[in-house]
Amino acid sequence: MRAFEVKHAERGEHGKPLAGVRVLAAEQMQALPYATQLLAHLGASVVKVEPPGRGETGRASNPFMLDEDGRKVGATYLRNNLSKRSIAIDLKSEAGRDLFKRLVPHFDVVAENFRAGSMERLGLGYAALSQLHPRLIYVSLSGFGNLAPSPYASWPAYAPIGEAMGGLYEPTREPGRPPRVVVAGALGDNATALYAVIGILAALQHRHVSGLGQHVDVAMYDAMIAMADMVPQLWSMGAPASMAGPGGTALVAAFKARDGYFVIAVLREHMFERLCKLLGREDWLSDPRFATRVGWAQHTESVIRPALEAWAADKSKLEAARTLAELGITAGPSNLAEDIAADPHVALRDMLIEVPRADGEKPYLVSGNPVKMSRLAEGPVAPAPRLGAHTEEVLREVLGADDAELGRLRSEGAIP
Repeated sequence: MRAFEVKHAERGEHGKPLAGVRVLAAEQMQALPYATQLLAHLGASVVKVEPPGRGETGRASNPFMLDEDGRKVGATYLRNNLSKRSIAIDLKSEAGRDLFKRLVPHFDVVAENFRAGSMERLGLGYAALSQLHPRLIYVSLSGFGNLAPSPYASWPAYAPIGEAMGGLYEPTREPGRPPRVVVAGALGDNATALYAVIGILAALQHRHVSGLGQHVDVAMYDAMIAMADMVPQLWSMGAPASMAGPGGTALVAAFKARDGYFVIAVLREHMFERLCKLLGREDWLSDPRFATRVGWAQHTESVIRPALEAWAADKSKLEAARTLAELGITAGPSNLAEDIAADPHVALRDMLIEVPRADGEKPYLVSGNPVKMSRLAEGPVAPAPRLGAHTEEVLREVLGADDAELGRLRSEGAIP
């Protein structure tokens, strides 16, 4: 697995803030793999534990490509596992569980994102592993949490479920129509992942001070309530939860330009005044329909949209947004994937990484590390590992396993 540099790695010194931190991750799909990939970007050594044969479930996603072994590898796996090492251990076997326990004392963090209670049933929960390693930081990501009871504890949860229950869909639902479920980027997964990383960093700092490990528990439902924070808060204050639309309290909407759409968020009176002047509609400033922010929302479709889209008709969405932004009106283009790939901001900040493909086709793109640090350079980055590619390497390195022991582990069914 050959590492490669990001384009602007020369910024800052070489070195990583989490160098020396070891993470053992029994993970699958999106949420936890995204969290541990971010830790890897920041210098942690991440060892990914996968079941032999099929690997973790993200490998079976679509679209897919072929790896060096000619096996299908899905997009979910490819975008969340850069710079990790993969070991194949059968946790359903007693020998595999014993091997996992032997590895635990050599790691700072053990992380898992199975349904609540799954690891406890295998004898690999925090209570069991902390007996082996009192300084262990044990991280659980699940739909509804582990440390406190939940009526939904047994429910499976993908991102749209957490997003829906957290209140993200209802504020933009049109009257009489079902809420629009948008699977465009795993907000539920990635936001949960970010809270997990915050928890891990806080637990590492707490351990540095106290010498004690602990269980970090993050529920996707909780993360989505935090992300949709204004929904219950505005409701509790008697205001509509949505800032846009006829029931809203501001001018927040998408408008058509020559080549697509741009979005504006006019939330303050001085912004609305500047918009009126730009459109040559100073009369709106004395129009009682626009005397309040509620009025802006109520008359967006009937009055503001025709005027603003007539102004933008000969402009690209980027040109329209730039003009508005330069006047202090918050705006931005509604980007397609190709817009993001061509954006100079994205290139200058290394926010899309080109990953070489084993089949020689054009490199695929993975989002980069959004955490920029003035004293530390980014990269190198390694592609997502083949299933079990580092099993022997890690067991020799961490446990000092020799050929005889590796053979015994294979015969016992712990490793393939």
